[in-house]
Amino acid sequence: MKKIVTIVGARPQFVKAAVMSRLLRSAEWNDRFSEVLIHTGQHYDDSMSGVFFRELDLPNPDLHLQVESGGHGRMTGSMLLRIEEALEEQKPDLVLVYGDTNSTLAGALAAAKMGIPVAHVEAGLRSYNKGMPEEINRLLTDNISDWLFCPTQTAVSNLEKENIRKGVYLTGDIMFDAILFYQEKLQQSNPHQLLQSIGLNDRFTEEPFLLATIHRASNTDDPAKLSAIMQALGRSRQRIMLPLHPRTRKMLRQHQIQVQSNVRITEPAGYLTMLLLENRCQAIVTDSGGVQKEAYFMQKPCITLRDETEWTETVESGWNTLAGTEPEKILTAIQQLHKPNRYPAFYGDGQSAEKMLKALLDH
Repeated sequence: MKKIVTIVGARPQFVKAAVMSRLLRSAEWNDRFSEVLIHTGQHYDDSMSGVFFRELDLPNPDLHLQVESGGHGRMTGSMLLRIEEALEEQKPDLVLVYGDTNSTLAGALAAAKMGIPVAHVEAGLRSYNKGMPEEINRLLTDNISDWLFCPTQTAVSNLEKENIRKGVYLTGDIMFDAILFYQEKLQQSNPHQLLQSIGLNDRFTEEPFLLATIHRASNTDDPAKLSAIMQALGRSRQRIMLPLHPRTRKMLRQHQIQVQSNVRITEPAGYLTMLLLENRCQAIVTDSGGVQKEAYFMQKPCITLRDETEWTETVESGWNTLAGTEPEKILTAIQQLHKPNRYPAFYGDGQSAEKMLKALLDH
């Protein structure tokens, strides 16, 4: 039996890890792999961490490193030190990391320096903007990984351009696996309770609304950009629901940025609540990479509050519009929202996690 150490730390990773952990613990696979789940603590309060473990039936972490917040260097360094200590104790056969966060890079780097093979889920993504910390994390993680599990053909092509061909697998997107599984769970949930969890009643969702999320540091930590985004949302006159990331809430208060009456702010949404809102909304406005994809999975038009995206397929197919943070561009994108006629299957068949485990067994 092979021992896998899975390293997570941020909200999107909990969703992806829930799919893989459920499979690893299934009757089909639990005699071939054992899993140790390590939570770095990058996202640590209940609304950004605990609720996801409960809703997704994700096993409680075997180790919680409690690194929590800090600057990129400090956070990554603290994680690197504590992950190395954990790996020395656990002695795994491989380390599994997800996405592009500081937890991803720290986990991959600690393992690689110790000679432990690394598997990277969501490899090959590129925004080609090195001003994004996530881009640096992706580049470095891909270059030290032994298995590179790519969600799309574009991701495979990106790696080929960098002369990375060994250990590359086109598996499809594990978030699509998650959507398919948790949509069924959503059908069994109480919508009223889910909406109540963020301080909302059912009436809000009975009329057309846009769903917005704003959390990326490049937007929240720049008062001019954050103010421009909020100004555009207010001027749109659309009913907008904004589940608010703690960092965004802090910055709105700190810089005394006004929120117009058409924008309804709520507490951060858990995964099932977010799926419910995505199901019911007309369209999505976001700066999140994961939410861009969820919009596509739900067949909802998306406006991205960035000048570039890793998910280029969504833009090329017309489902996603890059609006940046200029109010006029955002307003124009909102006014021109529409559903394209074509819906290509970019992200696989919902069996990506199984394909990854088979690739690990084969090599």
